[in-house]
Amino acid sequence: MYKHIRHMYFIICFFLFPAGVLQAKDINSLPIFDAHIHYSHDVWDAISAKDAIRRLKSAGVKRAMVSSSSDDGTQMLYQADPDFVVPVLRPYRKRGTLDSWMYDETIIPYIKERLEKYRYAGIGEFHINGEQAYTPVMKEIIRLAKKYNLLLHVHSDAQAIKFIYKQYPEARILWAHAGFEYGVIVGKMMDEYKNLWADLSFRGEIIVEGRLMKAWRILLERHADRFLFGIDTYEPQRWLQIKNVMQWQREILAALPANVARKIAFENGERLTQLYDKKN
Repeated sequence: MYKHIRHMYFIICFFLFPAGVLQAKDINSLPIFDAHIHYSHDVWDAISAKDAIRRLKSAGVKRAMVSSSSDDGTQMLYQADPDFVVPVLRPYRKRGTLDSWMYDETIIPYIKERLEKYRYAGIGEFHINGEQAYTPVMKEIIRLAKKYNLLLHVHSDAQAIKFIYKQYPEARILWAHAGFEYGVIVGKMMDEYKNLWADLSFRGEIIVEGRLMKAWRILLERHADRFLFGIDTYEPQRWLQIKNVMQWQREILAALPANVARKIAFENGERLTQLYDKKN
């Protein structure tokens, strides 16, 4: 069903948003693919799955990649709207394990069980840095991603990304927050790794008072086909800030050429999840 809806978006946007600079009304009409949503256990009592999806849609999100602590949250959102949610399997079963999960070998049976039971587009978002990419748990995560042809949503420094690619050169990696690295480093990484994508969540410094920083403008245009947006609802309070984040995202789109804006807004997300959609 979603494939037909997706094709309809492409057709509508082709005619509504021709090449060139987008007008304000067109910017506000652009559908947004969100690559970084969590619906974790500490928000379930306050915001129901249906209400969470309603909040995202009312802000202009047309589809979202979702991972959660625990994965039950992702499955709740998926059951509420399977056409809207692209499930991603997060290895965290609870809060407080960001710095230790890669050493916890009990995670592997959990990941395997979920992969056998449900369908996912990727594994993540998970946090690692540097040589943590070589722990036995992380090596198995990489093996499973390769076996199931899944993308990896990685919150890490640049070094960890390099170490993952040494183990799995064909990996499709979505780099959370573009690694919180300087634009010049992000650019060099994307130049070197052709399957490296990045979400721009929490990168508020790249645009100031409606003006893109020069280095980021060059970077976003040079690699326009591999950047995505993300709200990153990592804590309950973040669900109350969705509209503000979306306004910030649309400020970025307004500062970019029309063809680049369309790619970052939704086209890149559609391409990144093509394999998942084909399996469904």
